Amino acid sequence: MQHLLLLHGAIGAKEQLMPLAEKLKSSYIVHTLNFSGHGGESMPAHFSIEIFANDVLNYLDKNNINTISIFGYSMGGYVAMFLAKNHPTRINKIMTFATKFHWTEEIAEKEIKMLNHEKIQEKLPSFAKTLEERNMPNDWKLALTATANMMIALGNNNTLHLSDYETIEHQALISIGDKDTMVTLEETVAVYRQLKNADFIVLPNTQHPIEKVEVERLSKEIQLFFK
Repeated sequence: MQHLLLLHGAIGAKEQLMPLAEKLKSSYIVHTLNFSGHGGESMPAHFSIEIFANDVLNYLDKNNINTISIFGYSMGGYVAMFLAKNHPTRINKIMTFATKFHWTEEIAEKEIKMLNHEKIQEKLPSFAKTLEERNMPNDWKLALTATANMMIALGNNNTLHLSDYETIEHQALISIGDKDTMVTLEETVAVYRQLKNADFIVLPNTQHPIEKVEVERLSKEIQLFFK
């Protein structure tokens, strides 16, 4: 059976992908991991796409996996593309979903406003509790700050420029939900058009948060692509 790695998004954890992993386990050898500083993993000095990519490479080496296909949700898709660009022999196929590819200083400033822990505690106490439990024994507030700093760094100097995608030759499926308010259709299509060997789909009536995605529908799209 084919090895398939599911990568979570920013301020997320592998537990969010378990319903999807459960749907796929009969068709693939499914792998999940927590990026550094996520899901209780030890906090690095800072967050970066490079550090998270190294987490994947270390996981592959530890498990004696030479190449693997990746489904990357949100930031996980960005990490997958970074790996395809910089470590092409370790990656097979890639599917991204709800991945934000385009970063500027203005976009970063907008996104980090949603990472204010005081506002989250005040307006979304249940989400604050979820983040606290998800990050134990780490301080979830530190994870938010590290994520915000990473977004600012991406806004100042995007790790992957649009021209970088031209050099990626892996078979890819770029996907987005039609009701995604974080990722634009324009930036998603722009990356799809740069890739040499890619397809593109829009999932109807689908928002950005992975918890709000219809697992049955997404799992079918994954199986169609990674067959």
